[in-house]
Amino acid sequence: MFDEAFNYKEEPDLDVALKRYFSEGIDIYFENVGGKMLDAVLLNMRVHGRVAVCGMISQYNLEQPEVLHHIMSVVWKQIRIEGFLVFDYYHLYPKFLEFVLPYIKEGKITYVEDIAEGLESAPEAMVGLFSGRNVGKQVVVVAHE
Repeated sequence: MFDEAFNYKEEPDLDVALKRYFSEGIDIYFENVGGKMLDAVLLNMRVHGRVAVCGMISQYNLEQPEVLHHIMSVVWKQIRIEGFLVFDYYHLYPKFLEFVLPYIKEGKITYVEDIAEGLESAPEAMVGLFSGRNVGKQVVVVAHE
């Protein structure tokens, strides 16, 4: 469940966007972008907010990672930031499937796939992941069998 959402790629000022959508601040943030997005989020977190970090894709291919200007928000607002790896929870995958598959079958959960056709399109599709070109889950179809 979530209150609001927006496409960070379409917002010229992330701080303004966050204030517009989350005027009372952010309680919980799932981090997988990093850089300017994380910096704006830290500025807009509520006291005792929580950030779960699984990645920072905007930083992966940079020679010099972007500086976080609002990192002191972690101290001032007593924000809890914790990283996690999906592999730590892989043992729960069967339970997750048992829970989520009925919702998918009922159409209560939908998802978007960005499908690239053919193995020859795989390198471009992979590069697209890191540049933000794709929308949803990137899939490369190598055979229709």
